[in-house]
Amino acid sequence: MDAGLAALLGAAVGSLATLGAAIVNGRAAARSQFGQWRRQHRRDAYANYLGALHDRDIAMDAIFAALLPDIPDLQDIDEKVQRFVVLAREVHRAVEIVVLEGPSSVVKAAEQVTHTSGKLSEVMRRMVQNAHAGDASLKATDGALAAERQHLLYQAVKSFRTAAGDVLGSAD
Repeated sequence: MDAGLAALLGAAVGSLATLGAAIVNGRAAARSQFGQWRRQHRRDAYANYLGALHDRDIAMDAIFAALLPDIPDLQDIDEKVQRFVVLAREVHRAVEIVVLEGPSSVVKAAEQVTHTSGKLSEVMRRMVQNAHAGDASLKATDGALAAERQHLLYQAVKSFRTAAGDVLGSAD
């Protein structure tokens, strides 16, 4: 083989190797960028959900505080309940994005928060109904049950944060 043809073949092989390396590097970079994009969307979804939970829980705490007096201000309670309902809808919207973004470990943790929160809301609704009826017979019992369920909700939210942190910290 003459020197010109050998040089041409060498250049072709070198070009193909360079092209192959560029393709591999390009795909790796695209995967990395997609991973960063996905983590950012998940982080935003999880942060929005936690923020909505926080706001809703503050509204629920305000209802419990308004229920404390022997003769609660029913109009004040009703206004606080309306605020709670609005914020609860925001939580429902935010959790839908969490479900879309996944993964299943975070979705399961969010479902546990929803379940636990629902159990606490049941007690709150009953306490509000009893206040409207002027029935204080279960006030102490419901107050203790609410405190227990608030603790369970705190634990569920803590588990959600842990699951979300695990996902965000991974290269998934």
